Amino acid sequence: MFKHIKSDIPSSIVVFFVALPLCLGIALASGAPLFSGLIAGIIGGIVVGAMSGSKIGVSGPAAGLAAIVLTAIGTLGGYENFLVAVVLGGIIQIVFGILKAGVIGYYFPSSVIKGMLTGIGIIIILKQIPHFFGYDSDPEGDWAFFQVDGENTFSEILNTINNISPGATIIAIIGLAILLLWDKVLSKKGKIFQLVQGPLVAVVTGILFYVFTKDSEVFGISADHLVKVPVPEDVSSFLGQFSFPNFSAITNPQVWITGFTIALVASLETLLCVEATDKLDPHKNVTPTNRELLAQGTGNIISGMIGGLPITQVIVRSSANIQSGGRTKLSAIIHGFLLLISVILIPTLLNMIPLSVLAAILFIVGYKLAKPALFIKMYKLGWKQSIPFFVTVLGIVFTDLLIGISLGLAVGIIVILLKNYQNSHFLHIEDKSDGKHRINMTLAEEVTFINKGAILKELDNLPNDTHLSIDIMKTKYLDYDIIEILEDFSLKAKERNIDIKLISNRGIVENPPSYIEFFQQPEKSNLSLK
Repeated sequence: MFKHIKSDIPSSIVVFFVALPLCLGIALASGAPLFSGLIAGIIGGIVVGAMSGSKIGVSGPAAGLAAIVLTAIGTLGGYENFLVAVVLGGIIQIVFGILKAGVIGYYFPSSVIKGMLTGIGIIIILKQIPHFFGYDSDPEGDWAFFQVDGENTFSEILNTINNISPGATIIAIIGLAILLLWDKVLSKKGKIFQLVQGPLVAVVTGILFYVFTKDSEVFGISADHLVKVPVPEDVSSFLGQFSFPNFSAITNPQVWITGFTIALVASLETLLCVEATDKLDPHKNVTPTNRELLAQGTGNIISGMIGGLPITQVIVRSSANIQSGGRTKLSAIIHGFLLLISVILIPTLLNMIPLSVLAAILFIVGYKLAKPALFIKMYKLGWKQSIPFFVTVLGIVFTDLLIGISLGLAVGIIVILLKNYQNSHFLHIEDKSDGKHRINMTLAEEVTFINKGAILKELDNLPNDTHLSIDIMKTKYLDYDIIEILEDFSLKAKERNIDIKLISNRGIVENPPSYIEFFQQPEKSNLSLK
């Protein structure tokens, strides 16, 4: 784990700066105490990071669960009651892992996963535009199209035009310039520029800008445009920020329903993120998904026990980790310790960081996820890849993460059905001879009920006086629905003077009297479907 520490430490600092405002923003968007987001970020980094089999995935509070959390806190009668649901959700996730439900993550089409990454990249950019210009009415981490402040993604951008903060905008532009200079030029000039990451320099510059301009009426940055970490006065007030679950609420059925909902949504988001980060990983590590569910479940139990929000693996932090050169899980663990140490020792210093500088960092993360070249590449791959991709992207931008992925997956399934419809068999029509059409139909290796429509259409379109050969030599599985179609067609075939020859690897049968009987008793009919 310490083999790539020179890469992991700088990347952990970048992930820390990305995670800090998101932890606070997601807590705010969820209607939960601000400190609960930091707890989830710390547990996600240290506990889940240590237990996970992912080398580059980073976990923390999930934006996709913000709406669920906001609603649940109200319906369950308080935050302490909601924490019981978080603990139960973690237990259910562990059960999912034991039952090896992690395999679900492998069944999402590549086009949908790429669409998810691209859609998140676009959302990051769109959502950070107001923060970049110092307009922060909507909290960080609110990724849904319809926002908690009553606006939507695009109306929020339009509102920014009349609410630009000169100081926040200037330091954001300076920070963006530093990031681009570091990424494109300085990182190639020496090891010092690889060890000291551009985001750290941009954040330090932002703090200095705030300090030197805070008394300026024009360029000063107001407290609304800064990070807002809770600042405890002493040890007791710090410990007072922790909340504990009210287990007397465990008899409430709504608590169990919320717990199962958290487990289901958090597991799905995690598995999607695992699949996406493994695709982004330049070293192509493969994350054990069942172990990931066990790690996430453990993290949620601990987070719920001490007052934290639900945790998932998060693509924004994970992609920032990959882009910054993170190689092992040490990066995620260090980022968790950085969150812990900083909120204890230097909360006042953290509260001098302009959100606009952090928006500049996220701009870079978003752009690398949604590069224009990817759109061109997906378009050139053809409609079977491009349509699910674009539907996923648009769905994420105009709804939210899970709905967007669901839409993309639905379209992907439709594409699969169409492909199965088209590829259920091959039809070869030979020249007429002896006054009859000679047609050969070769069935695919697997023919299911999905293929019924295509086969029915071809059988019904056969001309009268046809000699039909049905070749099942290569067929390994033939659905009963297809056998019924052949059985029904055999009656029509007699009326239309169609002769049928069934070809299998055990021989040839002319005009079988009963297809159902032949396929149920292959040893008597000389038919084989193995």
